[in-house]
Amino acid sequence: MSAGPSKNRYHTLVVTVENKFGVLARVAGLFARRGFNIESLAVAPTDDEDLSRITVVVDVESAPLEQVVKQLDKLINVVEIRELHPDHSVERELMIVTVMAEPDRRDELVEHLDRAGGKVLSVGTDAMMLSLVGPPARIDDFENLLRGYGIIEFQRTGRVALASLDGPGD
Repeated sequence: MSAGPSKNRYHTLVVTVENKFGVLARVAGLFARRGFNIESLAVAPTDDEDLSRITVVVDVESAPLEQVVKQLDKLINVVEIRELHPDHSVERELMIVTVMAEPDRRDELVEHLDRAGGKVLSVGTDAMMLSLVGPPARIDDFENLLRGYGIIEFQRTGRVALASLDGPGD
């Protein structure tokens, strides 16, 4: 993933779908067929076992947002589509990373991690496994900092988001 997407280029959609076999494949297939670019995709069940929630961050330079929503709405298993306005939503992402960490650099690395609000998950002879949860920009910044240490293995979940309690989520 690249650093710091602008709020104008990327839009977060929350798509509630029936929790049925093949729904995710149909949603992803729609994006592929139409040439819509996905910046981030996260899928999970909801508190209702019949429904799942897809949080998708769409690159609107690849297609107008209205067109993306219109095409998603045509899919039979889609129950609801909401756009989350960046000023009225909370977005988070999880990063797990294994980074080179010689013993003489570990204290420095842990200080950076503490400032970012992350956790040490595992320590090996010459490496550490770390995790960080936060807004995508903080994850981007921490990823860039870790490049100076040497990233061995790296995984980000993609964004999840909810409407904030202090304003409209649409």
